[in-house]
Amino acid sequence: MPKGTIIKALSGYYYVKSEGEVYQCRGRGNFRKRKLTPLVGDDVEFESSNKTDGYVLEILERKNELIRPPIANVDQALLIFSAQEPAFNTLLLDRFLVHIEANDILPVICLSKLDLLDQPEELKDDLNVYREIGYEVIETSSTEEIGLEDVRTVFEDKVTVVAGQSGVGKSTLLNALNPELNLETNQISNHLGRGKHTTRHVELIPFGEGLVADTPGFSSLDFVDMEPEDLTIYFPEMRDRRPDCKFRGCTHTSEPKCAVKAALADGEIAQFRYEHYEKFLQEINEQKQRRY
Repeated sequence: MPKGTIIKALSGYYYVKSEGEVYQCRGRGNFRKRKLTPLVGDDVEFESSNKTDGYVLEILERKNELIRPPIANVDQALLIFSAQEPAFNTLLLDRFLVHIEANDILPVICLSKLDLLDQPEELKDDLNVYREIGYEVIETSSTEEIGLEDVRTVFEDKVTVVAGQSGVGKSTLLNALNPELNLETNQISNHLGRGKHTTRHVELIPFGEGLVADTPGFSSLDFVDMEPEDLTIYFPEMRDRRPDCKFRGCTHTSEPKCAVKAALADGEIAQFRYEHYEKFLQEINEQKQRRY
């Protein structure tokens, strides 16, 4: 049985790449009964008598998957956030980071549109917070070709999902790195204050020595099926201090002798990150109450 990787899903068809050839396939009929959906990035077994009439027969084990964008077996996520238009948003970035951390995917933060800042040092403090936590942060401008080589090296030998709020310049950045891609871009809508959704489907594209997925833009993430006690794990600066809390299962909100609250008081944890943690914790608890 031949094996391959789904590199594109569009209009009910799955495009499977195997040994340098691409086969157009439909999903096996029992996937729906088994509540399975093939995703871009899936390694699969398939059969095909020709390049346009194949069937995906089995989805091989995934190492991870994302719901939005729908993609599997990702090595890392390049999270692109613009300095301006739309303005840099740490709350939304932290939502992305929690979502990516929860799926065991390596996040890389990329600041785009650096040229739109009046003062280059404007976001320095916020970006340094993420660097101190241990995240890689790359500052770029497609217009002025700043930081492009740093981004290019990120893609080597990796499957990378490129994600971020609509209008931050994902397609523009990818085009600047590889003009042959010729991905569709749109200007920011001044009326809406955000970009139009120019990417309609998920597709894995050869990019240097790796593969990159340009994905539909989106601006919110729900904490689906996340347990309140697990949220700390996805904030590295809290995860590292959790063993030092007096109480097992400490939520770092009102418990005494909490190592996280002590670090916050000492300025070792950024106030805005802790506030985002509290907000996400409240959302998770509220979602859990609605489920029951």
